[in-house]
Amino acid sequence: MAKQSTYSSKQSDANGIIHWSDDENQVWSELIERQLDVIKGKACDEYFEGLEKLDMPKDRVPQLGEISEVLLDTTGWQCAEVPALINFESFFKLLAEKKFPTASFIRRREHFDYLQEPDIFHEIFGHCAMLTNPAFSEFTHTYGKLGLAATKEERVYLARLYWFTVEFGLMKQNDELRIYGGGILSSPGETEYAFNSDIPERNTMNVIDAFRTPYRIDIMQPKYYVIDGIEQLFEISQMDLMGMVRDAMKLGLYPPTFPPKNVA
Repeated sequence: MAKQSTYSSKQSDANGIIHWSDDENQVWSELIERQLDVIKGKACDEYFEGLEKLDMPKDRVPQLGEISEVLLDTTGWQCAEVPALINFESFFKLLAEKKFPTASFIRRREHFDYLQEPDIFHEIFGHCAMLTNPAFSEFTHTYGKLGLAATKEERVYLARLYWFTVEFGLMKQNDELRIYGGGILSSPGETEYAFNSDIPERNTMNVIDAFRTPYRIDIMQPKYYVIDGIEQLFEISQMDLMGMVRDAMKLGLYPPTFPPKNVA
């Protein structure tokens, strides 16, 4: 999370307003119109309910205050303006305070289809709708508090649970596959791949297994974990997660199901 970014974040003014250019607003408009079409019949009910509550503008990048107003009213969360990349300590601290870190930049057109770094479209469109849900909210808040108190080694294992839930989580809803992870919901390619492809594994969620599963951020995911409805996230938040982290650390990682990243 503390790697060098190729983007420069915008700074809000004294009134908390970020001044987006016409081109940046147009990028948002094109991204949201495309992705709203892609996720039809694929995202979970809770996501669509959250979208309706947020009522995001389609012609411009939303202001963080607009999103925070809805989140505060529903689950007590708010958006926190952050640089493009932050470290684990800052990340967990914000989540523990029910503040969702939101990078204040939007992708350039050369990265329109895929951006490795989380931009404001990923953060708001991908994640904030789910934060209006109480079970998802409680899971994310608990995760932040645990991460803040964890050791450096424990945080690496915790990061995998976040990856396979909040970022790339799938669920069963009315006996059908649905998406709730923001990393999928903000990506047209990953949405189609996660939902329709016969290439990846889709495993029933097992928390210790998730802690032990390696991942790469720059490829389509070879493995997903599927929860049995959104309430399972709340149930997970009530488990002895740090005890499970320690168990996972003793067991060690599973072999990766992807090739190593090429190093120049």
